[in-house]
Amino acid sequence: MNVQPRPTPAERADTPVDIEIDEAYTVFIATMEDWVAPRQSWELTLREGTDFDRTNNVEAQLMYVAGEQTSSITFRIEQLEAADDLAEGLVLRFEERDGIAKAARLTANGLDVELFHILTFT
Repeated sequence: MNVQPRPTPAERADTPVDIEIDEAYTVFIATMEDWVAPRQSWELTLREGTDFDRTNNVEAQLMYVAGEQTSSITFRIEQLEAADDLAEGLVLRFEERDGIAKAARLTANGLDVELFHILTFT
């Protein structure tokens, strides 16, 4: 995957970096890209993480900008357990353990974050 470099190394500040990532993460990234594409207020940025020369070393930032209001969520791609494009918006699930996860719900009008989301399956 081709991503933006970390902003620190001046010698390669504008040179995209190739990073090998697992297939599951490419699916999550594609889901986020597809969801963001038709929404002018949303932007997805993929950047090289801090663990140089390591597989899955990608950080994602999703940013919502509308007028004077800006919201963003930044995370390592390895933290992501699921990315689902649902009727109510894009739902990102992080670090699930024993049916409890952190979750972010992105909609056309903003972002909601739950740090203690109880998963229920019907």
